[in-house]
Amino acid sequence: MGIVNVTPDSFYDGAPHAAVEDRVAHALRLLDQGADILDVGAESSRPGAVELAPTEELSRLLPVLLAIRHNAPGAVVSVDTYHAETAAAALSLGASVINDISACAFDPALLDILAQYKPGYVLTHSQGRPWDMQRDPRYKNVRSEVMTFFERSLTRFVRAGMPEDRIVLDPGIGFGKTLSHTMELLAHPEDWLAFGRPVLMGLSMKSMFGGLFGLAPDARGVSTQVTTALLWDRGVFWHRVHEVAGARHSLTLAAALRNAKQYDTLPAC
Repeated sequence: MGIVNVTPDSFYDGAPHAAVEDRVAHALRLLDQGADILDVGAESSRPGAVELAPTEELSRLLPVLLAIRHNAPGAVVSVDTYHAETAAAALSLGASVINDISACAFDPALLDILAQYKPGYVLTHSQGRPWDMQRDPRYKNVRSEVMTFFERSLTRFVRAGMPEDRIVLDPGIGFGKTLSHTMELLAHPEDWLAFGRPVLMGLSMKSMFGGLFGLAPDARGVSTQVTTALLWDRGVFWHRVHEVAGARHSLTLAAALRNAKQYDTLPAC
């Protein structure tokens, strides 16, 4: 899943004055590099980000979405939003997935839109809203609380008419979690995989690498690629990344090494 930010203030690649043509050219490059899905977002969800009204979000999003649909009609497009109005407009224009950081908590009407269109849906765990989620996140047991969240949310979504086989789980790295919380979650991907749903990992260039290694955002590419490969080998097969080419290289290597293991026990020729 290649990230296409249509925002002036994203923590990694926000571009205050980028033209629609530049955003679309970036999206097409990600497809050329092997992105399976383009994840287009018009509101930054970085810690401290200011929330947008749906009208402003749509004014940023729709020109880019329409241009992508025109230039790459076969592309699978995800839209990163928690607004029902934005989701409805994007789905009506051919988007296939809604990537929602709020689990329909910020705009409950979004659940009705999901039940109507039945798109792919990324169900994300977060604590708080972007403007305050990293101020002082606390858990008694972060693994248990994230597991309980997924269990209850899946039940709620299915009862509302959203098919479970449309839902992907995202533990929400960086969304209301300290470095300690993040490392504990990443050490146990089996927790979320136990639900039988695909898991999406969105840790590309995030602050965990700054906390571990003191790296600035533009120096976190190698750490992102290594972590992506390690998690793939443990069953996490969806990855939302800024640098698609690097992610594909690391995933190809991880797959090659796993496939090589099957020959270890064969007798020598």
